[in-house]
Amino acid sequence: MQNQQGQVHQNMHTGAVPPQLNHGGHEVFDVHEVLSGSIGTMNQYLMLRPHVKDQELLAIMDRQYKFMQDEYNITLECFQTGQDPSHRTQSYNMTQGNDFIYGLKPAQPKKPMQSMTEISDEFISGAILAACKSGASHKTMAALETTNPVVRRVLADSVPNCIEMAYELSVYQNKNHYYQVPQLSQQDTQQIVNSFAPAQGMPQTQSMNAGMNMNAGMNNYSNNNMKH
Repeated sequence: MQNQQGQVHQNMHTGAVPPQLNHGGHEVFDVHEVLSGSIGTMNQYLMLRPHVKDQELLAIMDRQYKFMQDEYNITLECFQTGQDPSHRTQSYNMTQGNDFIYGLKPAQPKKPMQSMTEISDEFISGAILAACKSGASHKTMAALETTNPVVRRVLADSVPNCIEMAYELSVYQNKNHYYQVPQLSQQDTQQIVNSFAPAQGMPQTQSMNAGMNMNAGMNNYSNNNMKH
């Protein structure tokens, strides 16, 4: 049986593999984890939304939730059919700027909440930021284990979207001083940045081959001596 790419997939024990079953064992477990994680993330957005006070954060959450829902649906679709989903993976684009404020200012130490009344925009934005980061990790690992070419592409294409959403939330947190970014001194930063140089030219493969041949000759010589 051929899939939409014209490739024939075979199981050595049962024969031709239909498109909807064109998945390896690792793929099934990993994509199951991705889909479960996506549901968990969307449920988290839904539960936290009524506690949001800042309209900007509310707009970010609603925009991200709508995008996540569509991405979840096409991932599920191609996973269940083994074929192209009804539309391609879209690209998520944040609407705010990307300027970061560097440096630390004094803040109260963090500790677990004692009451639901302590839920704040800082907590909410941090919780969904962690969920987006987790989604990026899970999708990357799943894509590396996926054998179905369509599911693999959909997962790989969705990783940058998780990264973009996480970045959008980190910019929001930074702007509100929830997420502070320390910096090294200019001297240390400059030293590390300039500690690499561009790669140039091709490796000297001829010399490498010569060295390998020399080593092989020495090994043969040693083996011959051992036989005597």
